[in-house]
Amino acid sequence: MVRASRRGGCSKGRRPGEGNGSTQVTMREILTVQAGQCGNQIGTAFWKNIIQEHGIDEEGKYVGTNEAQIERANVYFSEARDRRYVPRVVGVDLEPGVINSIRESKYGHLFRPESMVCADNGAGNNWAKGFYTEGAELLDSVLDIVRREAEGCDLLSGFQVCHSVAGGTGSGLGSLLLQKIREEYPDRMLSTFTVMPSAKASDTVVEPYNSVLTIHHLIENSDMTFCLDNEALGRICVETLKVKSPVHDDLNNLVARVMSGVTTSLRFPGQLNADLRKLAVNMVPFPRLHFLISGIAPLTGSQAQSYRNVTVPDLCQQMYDARNMMVLTDPRHGRYLTCAAMFRGKVSLKECEDTILAYADKNPSVFIEWIPNSTQIAVCDVPRFDMDISSTFLGNSTSIQELFARIRIQFSSMFRRKAFIHWFTDEGMDEMEFTEAESNIADLINEYKQYQDAAVDEDFASYEGAAFGDPHADANADIHPMGPPDDAAY
Repeated sequence: MVRASRRGGCSKGRRPGEGNGSTQVTMREILTVQAGQCGNQIGTAFWKNIIQEHGIDEEGKYVGTNEAQIERANVYFSEARDRRYVPRVVGVDLEPGVINSIRESKYGHLFRPESMVCADNGAGNNWAKGFYTEGAELLDSVLDIVRREAEGCDLLSGFQVCHSVAGGTGSGLGSLLLQKIREEYPDRMLSTFTVMPSAKASDTVVEPYNSVLTIHHLIENSDMTFCLDNEALGRICVETLKVKSPVHDDLNNLVARVMSGVTTSLRFPGQLNADLRKLAVNMVPFPRLHFLISGIAPLTGSQAQSYRNVTVPDLCQQMYDARNMMVLTDPRHGRYLTCAAMFRGKVSLKECEDTILAYADKNPSVFIEWIPNSTQIAVCDVPRFDMDISSTFLGNSTSIQELFARIRIQFSSMFRRKAFIHWFTDEGMDEMEFTEAESNIADLINEYKQYQDAAVDEDFASYEGAAFGDPHADANADIHPMGPPDDAAY
């Protein structure tokens, strides 16, 4: 069940560009878009995290000592005068509060001033305002900045969008940006870090409407969606990290660790998943089923850290633990289509392989048997700035349907009574959009059920033996589990 990359860990093989007469490494740049209060807050926490990993201070100056830190910093940073590194980011909100607080913080000088855009009226937790009225007025100025940043890239790999689906700006304007970016850059990858609504805590009464309408656009326009959930993050803080009363900064730091871990293979050399496209091909066997759950390890309370010696088996145990997943769903209720385990620090690749393989052998029912070699392993020698070894887990699990089913039930109970529909139709929406969005999510849930219950047929079993059983067929090591990706999606 395991596929690992032995091709050039950080300490093995040539660095990119060496030995072929080239001294300039061509980076695959990523442009980050932060929409709404939540998107800007988790995005800022992410930038705080990775500037420490890359040895960059609050002014954007490189102060590190290890050249591996800065070798691929151009994936996320533009290099300005005097070797100053500027985040390649567009921050947008329909009210000025969060953008102004970022500008006035000690990290305010890190960001280019014109890349932060805000309006004054707000979206009032209304998806339609963010998509049709207030957001549409701000759209042109945001897209101008996106185009300028994209044109400044040597080789744009894709976009990374941070947003929430529950409010107005992150959901409405976020959906509009996803749609327009997909139209304007159809051949670039589009991934999102999406904060899903909690099962218990709700900020606004129309949250189910906003969520369903946004997920509808994520299904159609996103290539990969990393799902996050405030309730799951809060539970990790209380139960695992022993934080009695977690605040938003605690939750945002967890999200930043996930984003940092997911993007490790993009920011440091020698990885299996060298860019967004490879990561998507490994993780998304079917274009519509691109909603991923994530986990990180080690997760230990501050008081208990000095009593633990973290090992690779410890990391593996925590990675697969349902209590440490960043979205409120239990992977044991579904099956993994694909997984990825990304280790950082001085760890043995063989030990990582053996540990993951042992888990797969002990829990065969957790994995889909008709996708062989469904777990990818990557190892990076560059550790996090605050720990010796760590790992990040990504899983494409059919159990994510629980989340969508929960949101759909809440949506249906309100839409059946046409509750608060006038808030949306007054902004120019048609009721048919609600029906289409709900139908799309229902189809998605059915697809997850279909693949969860599917069994291996004899034709596929014979194909699998021919394709994957030949020890001399080295080319088979890198083929996609379900054949080449759909050109329309990738």
